[in-house]
Parts: sequence; structure tokens; C-alpha cells
Amino acid sequence: MAARRHLPLSLVIVCLVLIRGYSPLPTTSRVAGPNPTRSPTPHEVSTEDSVPTLNDYSHYEDTDEYTETHTVPSTESPHRGTSDKCKYNPCLESQTPCAELAASSGCLCPGFTLHNQLPEAPKLKSVSWNGSEVVLHWCAPYSYVTGYKVRVVGKDRQTFGKDRRSGGVGHMDSLAEVCVVAVNDVGNSEASCLMYHPGDSSLPLKAGLIGGALGFLLLLLLAVLLWRHQRQRKQEASISMHDTAETRG
Repeated sequence: MAARRHLPLSLVIVCLVLIRGYSPLPTTSRVAGPNPTRSPTPHEVSTEDSVPTLNDYSHYEDTDEYTETHTVPSTESPHRGTSDKCKYNPCLESQTPCAELAASSGCLCPGFTLHNQLPEAPKLKSVSWNGSEVVLHWCAPYSYVTGYKVRVVGKDRQTFGKDRRSGGVGHMDSLAEVCVVAVNDVGNSEASCLMYHPGDSSLPLKAGLIGGALGFLLLLLLAVLLWRHQRQRKQEASISMHDTAETRG
């Protein structure tokens, strides 16, 4: 009888336990946002915050693009990285070599051929008569040069140093081809040539003759005027003396 009395009570307890296990436990409502009183536990971290989304990768790409397009310009030293050309004129004499200018200031020189190569040809600019001799003017090549040779009708006429850009070859009274050649330890460059026309040398001579003739005519005219003036004064003096003598007589 005792077992039968406790059997319904046991069934009630089992039923209550089963019902309690499947029913939701009472929970408290949580306000959205972080709890200022405690740090979230690992079980409370949302999976949406831990996994990077497409927007996150685009943010990194935008950051990289910004750093590439907004790079701070690096400061270069005054002797490195400059893009200024050296103040070197290959047609002027007595200049500092371009290589020395580049080494001292960091400027840029045009390309030069090496010392173990034949030099490039210089550029002959003019051949003219200066009143006493024929003078040449040329521009240096962008090459290693130790000197220059001037040739007249294919024959060497004069030799000049590496810093020269002009030189005289004496008197020439006939039409001739005049050339300049660059020289270094390897050999000679190709020639740069111009034709010399001797008719150009007669112009200064004609100008001198014409100027001398005009000067002579001017002196002659002054001499004639002075002679006439003195003659007129003598005639006036003689007339005056004659009138004075008649007055006394």
C-alpha cells in the first residue's frame, strides 16, 4: 500500500522535471549597446563583428590607394636627384667640363662617349675672313676629346687644344674646303667641313680703300678752304695798306 501511495507522487515529480526541461527559462531583457559595467564574454561576441566583410576589404584597398597617391615627396640632397641640366655650352671656350659640373652640383650632362671610343664629329659653324686671316668657329662634340685638327683641302693645317672652339689658319686666296676634326687617344673623328669663298676677304679691303679715299678727299677739301681763307686775308691786308698810303699822300 505504501508503494502505491508514493507512485503518483513520483510520477508527478518526473512530469514536472520534464516539463521544466522543455520550457524556456525566464530571461531578463537586455538593452542594445555595450554594457558599461562589464566586458563581454567570448560567448557574447557576435560572429558578424569577427568575420571581415566586403566593405572591410574595400576600406583597406582605399587606404592603400590613398597612401600611393598621397605619398610625401622625399627630400633630395642638393647634389643628388636633381633634374636640372648643366650650364654647359659646347660652342664656348674656356668652360668647366660638364663632368666636373655634374660632380660638383649634381646637374645632368648629355651623353658622352667614353675615352676608349672614337670621338663624335665636332660641328663647324663658320669660316670667315677677319681682316688678317681665315678664322674657324666650331662646337665641341659630346665625346672625350684631347684636341682638334683643322684641315684645308684634306691636309692638316693647324692643331688646337681641347678647350679651343675657334682658330685661325692664315691667309687663303682661293676657294677651298676647310674641315675640323676631333682627336683623342683612340683616333680621329669624322670631319665637319665648310667651303671657304675668298671673295668674302675682299669686302674689308674695299671698305678700307673707300674709307681712305673719302678721308683723303676730306683733308684735301679742308686744305683748299684754308688756302682760300689765307689768300683772302692777304688780299684784304694789301688793299687796306694801299688805301692808307693814298690817304697819307
